[in-house]
Amino acid sequence: MKLYLKPGSCAMAAHIALEEAELTYEIETVDLATKQTASGEDYLTINPNGYVPALVLDDGEVMTEAVAILLYIANQAPEAEMAPSPGSKAYFELLSHLVFITTELHKNFSPFFKPNSGDTWRAIAQKNLNARLSLMNKHLASRDYVAGERFSVADAYLFTVLSWSRVVHVSLSPWPHLQRFVAHIAERESVQRAMQAEGLK
Repeated sequence: MKLYLKPGSCAMAAHIALEEAELTYEIETVDLATKQTASGEDYLTINPNGYVPALVLDDGEVMTEAVAILLYIANQAPEAEMAPSPGSKAYFELLSHLVFITTELHKNFSPFFKPNSGDTWRAIAQKNLNARLSLMNKHLASRDYVAGERFSVADAYLFTVLSWSRVVHVSLSPWPHLQRFVAHIAERESVQRAMQAEGLK
């Protein structure tokens, strides 16, 4: 498999999951401004959406969208227990958390990365983000992981999204349980290896 990514982007969640799953894979970076891969390919021929991640499977098919890729990786390595059995109640609970992360947290961080967002758009995003972060902070008040009692792909995704707070100067100080979560997940060897490979350490 090959994972196309931009260092530190949401694709890092899939990178962490691949490390956690101990699957055989390679990575290639993408310049999202020029849509060129590190090897000089036109990224739009790989993923017409133009954003990351994209995961090229061993049979050559291309999978896109972070949540789908995370669940695919989890299902390729059931022994890593990064997702419950598909179809189970716990599986859909995990899916609920993944959808919350991608629609309520990920998307509300997006305006802070776009120079043309404008103050009004960013103010709205900040208000929405504050409310959503407060909900996740409350959820993590008495637990170490987003779903269940062990690390899952939801933790990889949430860690990745929360790590953006340092980049865009959104302080997590009002949410101590989120700060604790980030510090805890950062200690995992899979996270350390992924960050090292992406040049983030």
